[in-house]
Amino acid sequence: MTILHSFTRIPLRAAIAGALALAVPAALAVSASPAAAQADQLDQAVTALRSITTLRADFNQADRNGQVVRGVLTLKSPGRIRFEYERSVNMLVVSNGRSLTLIDYDVAQVQRWPIGNSPLGALLDPRRDVKRYGKLLPTSNPNVISIEVKDARKPEYGTITLIFVRNAAAPGGLELNSWVQLDAQNKRTTVRLSNQRYGMAVPDSTFTFRDPTSRTGGRP
Repeated sequence: MTILHSFTRIPLRAAIAGALALAVPAALAVSASPAAAQADQLDQAVTALRSITTLRADFNQADRNGQVVRGVLTLKSPGRIRFEYERSVNMLVVSNGRSLTLIDYDVAQVQRWPIGNSPLGALLDPRRDVKRYGKLLPTSNPNVISIEVKDARKPEYGTITLIFVRNAAAPGGLELNSWVQLDAQNKRTTVRLSNQRYGMAVPDSTFTFRDPTSRTGGRP
């Protein structure tokens, strides 16, 4: 029995939905540090994000209790992403460039959020300036850059922290390694990437889905 089989449906759905729907609006009120070195690192992170044309990576998503789901992430700039969960998780998350959609095929449910109201907006909206909205966090490794994004005036939106690792082979010289999200109820979700690949051809059909209320049902 895998760890996934010990999940109940409600906590699993809540963990996946919470990881994607934590609201971080387009207009945040966090000032970047005035220090030149920090500004330079923030510039590097923004450049790295905007340099990604396509990305495919394995991911694992864990909550605070150690419950883990895995799958494959596919990203295509601008604005498109797909979280393909392992087959035992009959869910799918896609963005078509305008909104994020969570499809739960087991209960025939579809939920949507505007990209601008999602923590993934920093990845999906190339117009968003992470430097303006985030702040650099100290790390013990000079090859690791950690950026926290939050709206201090609206704690209900929660916090997302993006973790980058220096990698000359990655676009912009930085590789997105993971992100951590903390919601207003102090629930934490961590998404870690591995086996990142860049620049492959990705058809737009990757970011479509089958409506579970249709006659065929099931995910593509």
